[in-house]
Amino acid sequence: MSSGREVKINSYLTFKLGEEEFAAHVGKVLNILEMTKITEVPKSPDYMKGVINLRGSVLPVIDTRIKFGMTPTEYTPNTCIVVMDIDMDGDSIHVGALVDSVQAVLEIEDTQILPPPSIGHKYRSEFIEGVANINDSFIMILNMDEVFSSEEVHDMHDKAAENQNLVQERVDGLTN
Repeated sequence: MSSGREVKINSYLTFKLGEEEFAAHVGKVLNILEMTKITEVPKSPDYMKGVINLRGSVLPVIDTRIKFGMTPTEYTPNTCIVVMDIDMDGDSIHVGALVDSVQAVLEIEDTQILPPPSIGHKYRSEFIEGVANINDSFIMILNMDEVFSSEEVHDMHDKAAENQNLVQERVDGLTN
C-alpha cells in the first residue's frame, strides 16, 4: 500500500573538510578545479584566500575551513576549488570554495535527510539544510545560499573587482 507521498531524489556533491563530510546540491556546483595559485587580496576577510582567473573572470576563493571555524591546514594533491553558484538577493554570484577533497556525487532521497540538530553542532544552523545518514556516516547538507550574508558576498566581489582593476592598471602602465 502506498503512502501517497512522492519521494524526491536529489543529487549532491560530497566533499571533506578534515574528517567531516559535507554535501552541496549539484545544481549549485558549476565546476571543480585543481588547486591553483591564488592571488591574495589586501584587506579582505580572513576566510577569503584571494582570487583566481577563471576563463577571463575574477573569481573570489574562500577557505571553507576558516569560514566554518575549523583550523586551516596545508594543501594536499586532493585540495580543490569547488566553484559554486550562490543566489544573493536574486543575483547569481560565483564563489570558489576550497575543500580538502571531493568525494562523490550521491543520490539522496529527501526521506534520508533529517533536520539539523537544534543543539550540539558547531556550525551556524542556517548553513545546514539537513543531515543525511548514508552508510552509517553523517553528511551535513549545506545551504550554500545561506553560508554567506549578502554583505559578505558583495564585499568579496568588490575586493575581487578592486584587485582586477589594480592588475589592469599595472598592465596598462607596462604597455604605455
